[in-house]
Amino acid sequence: MDEVFRALADPTRRAILDELTARSGQTLFELRVRLIENHGSGSSRQAVSQHLAVLQEAGLVVARREGRYTFLNLDTSPLEEFVRDVEQRWRPS
Repeated sequence: MDEVFRALADPTRRAILDELTARSGQTLFELRVRLIENHGSGSSRQAVSQHLAVLQEAGLVVARREGRYTFLNLDTSPLEEFVRDVEQRWRPS
């Protein structure tokens, strides 16, 4: 759960999740273009890669290699577990 909190704490990582929600299966290049167009992000390729590493560590993004390309897919299952945990922990009794 700590990894999911960490991943969601950054606005750039949330923007990446927004873009992968809109269209899963993007390459890093496609994702960077969408971040620039839709969020005005000026993040470098390396910075986006570092954000993706945090999202992958949290299990929110899964990379699939196919030939020369790596396709990035959203996995919402850690978010579902996160929401259940938050509801159980902080639900007023």
